[in-house]
Parts: sequence; structure tokens; C-alpha cells
Amino acid sequence: MNHLEIKQQILNKIEEYQTIIIIRHVRPDGDCVGSALGLREILRASYPEKRILSVARPRSAFFDFLDPDDADVGVETYREALVIVVDTANRDRIDNDNYVHAPFLIKIDHHIPVEDYGHINYVREDMPATALIIADFYKTFKDKLKITTAAARALFTGVVTDTGRFKYPGVGAAILNLTAMLLECGFDMTEIYSYLYVKDKDDYKLQGYILRKFKTTPHGVAYFIITRRLLKKFALAPDAASALINVLDSIKGHIVWIFFIENKEGVFRVRLRSRHVPINELAARYEGGGHAQAAGATVYNRRQIKKLVAEADELVRAYKEEHPEVF
Repeated sequence: MNHLEIKQQILNKIEEYQTIIIIRHVRPDGDCVGSALGLREILRASYPEKRILSVARPRSAFFDFLDPDDADVGVETYREALVIVVDTANRDRIDNDNYVHAPFLIKIDHHIPVEDYGHINYVREDMPATALIIADFYKTFKDKLKITTAAARALFTGVVTDTGRFKYPGVGAAILNLTAMLLECGFDMTEIYSYLYVKDKDDYKLQGYILRKFKTTPHGVAYFIITRRLLKKFALAPDAASALINVLDSIKGHIVWIFFIENKEGVFRVRLRSRHVPINELAARYEGGGHAQAAGATVYNRRQIKKLVAEADELVRAYKEEHPEVF
């Protein structure tokens, strides 16, 4: 089945249901939040007679500049609703268990397909952000759908965060054209960049500490462990600290960089990033997954940290052996 046929099936279901609930994954990033809110605003503008909700657990305050989510509703509402899950590769990562009561479920995602949990599974690995899938969906049916400034603003936030401000692989003319379509809706792009870039002074203090203290492996992995003690010392939430991952993204010869962020239970959330070398399979071995060059995982102690770093170093060694031109 081609993309147009699947998009038509999704539109048919949207038109069929009076109540539509959009949900997403746990610990949502900018693409996840932006996709959900952008889709909600497109559908609200297009179908004012319908009840359209974006329901989620509390998100990071980092995205408070976007519109708020909706309060959750009772199970009985889910029993009559179409549920659309955005930016979520597998069932275990969905942040709202009430979806199981819905009569119809649609998955819209751009990660490597690991589980077809929806009645319709629309997965576009060629899109570097789920927000772009939503933008493309609107573009396909723009004779029927309406886009608002709020929708475009949310989708743009999803695009710029998941493409690394357009520097990650997968960004080409088609992607930039879709982004230009969003910009035509008239929101202030510089305002969004201000929210994404401006940091508290404590953020910069931790950033300086990381640059002084990060560690490296023999073949080219840079990594840093952010303990609860450091979070307390620099008065930062784990989400704010993990957002500094790309402080280590431009070290010559180090094509994989990793953060380990300790939470209050003593578990370490892992953020993995890379140039060139795929790291999603490594993440999958540690209860995670994601994209080839951006993934997440979980480890439970220092021994596992040491093991994951060693496996990442071996990945880099093997990759450099086959691609000596990388830097």
C-alpha cells in the first residue's frame, strides 16, 4: 500500500469519529510534543464540530512555550474515540494506558518499525521528524484540512528539534519545502529559537563542567555521567541536563557521544548520538531504541555503564576500520 492510500485511510477514520484523542510516548521530546499539538490544532480548525484532545502526562517545562495539553478523560470516552499515537515506535513507550479501550488505533511515526500496534500503522522512516509527517498529511489534503498559526508553530518546533536545526541526515529539498510551508503561516521563528537556545546560567555552569570533565575511549566515544549529586549541585532537572548532550557533538575523531543521567531511583537514562555510525541496535540491547544516529536506553548501575561504553567503542573501532575517511 502506498503512502497516499494510507493517508486516505487515516483521513477517512478522522472523518468517521466524533471524538479523537491524540497521545504520545513517555518523556516526550520536541517532535513528540509538537506533532501531537500540531495535529490537534489542524483537526480542531478543520472539524470544529468534533472533540479533539491531546492528552499526556506532564511534560518537561522546556516546552512550556507551546500550547498546553488537554486534561485526560474517562475510560468511557476512549471507548467511543479514535486514538492516534504519534512519534512512538512501540506499545511499551505509550504514556497512556487508556488507549487499549479505543475501538480504533492509528500509529503515526518515523522511527525504525519495531511493532505494528495500530489498526493503521503509518511509518515514514524517510521523514526525519514525525512533525513532518503531519505537515505532509495536511499538504496532501489541504483542500479539506485547515492549518493555523498555532499548529504550524508546534510542528516547526518538532521539525527543528528532531533534525538538530536541520543538520542531521535526511534533510533535503523536500523537507525544507515542507518547513517553508509551515513558515508561511506567520509565526515568529526567532521566538522559537530563543526558547530553544536561551539557557539559565546554571545550565552554562554545568556545560562548562562537562567540557572540563568528559571522558573518552581509545577509538572515539565521548561520554559523561550526570549523577544526582551533580543535578543538585547545578540546580537542574534531568530533562534540562540531558538537553546538553550535543555539547560533545563536534569533537574531532569522536563520532559517538553519550550521556548517562541518573534519576531519583538511581537508574540511568542514556542518550546516545553519533555521526555516521548507527547506534540504535546498541540502544536496543539496553531497553531502548530510536534512530540510527540518535537513540535512548536505560542502564541500572556503573557496571552496565562500563559495558555499554565498551560496546560503543567497539562499534566505532569497526566503523572507522571500514570508513577511514570519517572524522
